[in-house]
Amino acid sequence: MPYPSYFESFDVQQALADYPLGDAFLKRYTGMSRDALRDLQNQRFLKLMARGWEIPFYQRLWGAAGIEPGDIRSIDDIEKLPVFSKSDIMQSVEQFPPIGDFSGLEGLAPEQRPPVVFHTTSGTTGRPQPIIFGPRGREIQAMLVARAYRFMGLKPGATVQSTYGHGMINGGHYIREAVTRYTNALFLSAGTGLETRSAQQVQLMQDFGVNVLVGFADYIKKLASVAEEQGLKPGEDLRIDMIIGHLGQETRAALSEAWGGAALYDWYGVADTGCIAAEGPDQNGLYVWEDAHYLELLDVDSGQAVAPGDTGNMVVTCLYKDDIYPVIRFNTCDITSEIPGENPFSLPFKRIRGFLGRSDNMVKLRGINVYPHGIGGMLAELESFTGEYVCIAERDDAGRETLTVMVEVSEPVAKHPAIAEQCGALLKRKLGLEVGVEPVAAGATAQWTEIDRRQKPLRLIDRRFS
Repeated sequence: MPYPSYFESFDVQQALADYPLGDAFLKRYTGMSRDALRDLQNQRFLKLMARGWEIPFYQRLWGAAGIEPGDIRSIDDIEKLPVFSKSDIMQSVEQFPPIGDFSGLEGLAPEQRPPVVFHTTSGTTGRPQPIIFGPRGREIQAMLVARAYRFMGLKPGATVQSTYGHGMINGGHYIREAVTRYTNALFLSAGTGLETRSAQQVQLMQDFGVNVLVGFADYIKKLASVAEEQGLKPGEDLRIDMIIGHLGQETRAALSEAWGGAALYDWYGVADTGCIAAEGPDQNGLYVWEDAHYLELLDVDSGQAVAPGDTGNMVVTCLYKDDIYPVIRFNTCDITSEIPGENPFSLPFKRIRGFLGRSDNMVKLRGINVYPHGIGGMLAELESFTGEYVCIAERDDAGRETLTVMVEVSEPVAKHPAIAEQCGALLKRKLGLEVGVEPVAAGATAQWTEIDRRQKPLRLIDRRFS
């Protein structure tokens, strides 16, 4: 049976027209009203819902909530739909192995399937999740990353080195697709330290004149130290203009300084959704690509929308994924808050603060929610803090939950006799409660964070249930 090849299966030019990049992006959206944006979102949402009703996973999820097709007449009705998370996807995989029943490929013989791209998540929070992309959704996902890079100011003819992982993990592959297909940058797929040794990564930068680094901030910061060990001074021997990655709250100043004052740009997305939001040249929050995503911030406990400025779970509906694996009200379990006010580009898009922590890694201490990923940002004002830390959650014999923060300091611990007290006081002021603090030498947390092996270092060791 004949079937179209990958790029024959959708209209690339139409996709670029629908989700523009560069100057075309600014021309399309500068000055657009929120009402006009809402109309566009509604058109795409209704098409997405029609596809959703064809998917067994959604038929089951929505049916269990008593939802019928006629109940959802516009995007204004989206709150009637239940949210879902990775646990629901993994339950689908267990019931219908090996790929679940959420993609829209159910019932098709292999020879009848359209072209697809298959990857998995990194498995940071458990067993890796299978993810399947249709050609149109995959390419728009790449376009949104390229839109972000070009909006940030990626220069024509730049040389970009990527430290995102490859293998079955999605991240490195679609970043490569975005840069090579929708920018004119030279792209080096270095990958993680396991794929290309750190010393070799530094050599690549020198040999090819790399001026942009992309990846996770923790490993990029480590590469600066490796460069200095090899006698190369970041900012002089290695001139990095931009670092684009998932920065976190604690890393910006230290990371920029480590690379000789490189400009830093944050963006946010997860494997299921692609690029959701990205920093612009104003570097004042992340612009949500609301032509492609409908983003809700919901209270962790109640599931209700939070007030502007309050933190909540990011719940995402991908308005463009109406081919394979539609994503409708997916709870990322990542926490952020909205930044109110106008932006200098007169764009109609909301802005968010970026990744502030994970609600499924939350530790509740004496009635206060503590997000381990946010601890680093709180410690950043301490001069001796290297940027590396890990939180250890335990439960004592009385059943009370405790948290100890293991904090790396830049000099021998003996030279900082008051560092534990300083850290403890700082965290008490910012968290509103006391936690334990254990200062350790630089590099001592690596056995817990696994920074040498993982794209995303672990920040919580949870011993409460062992």
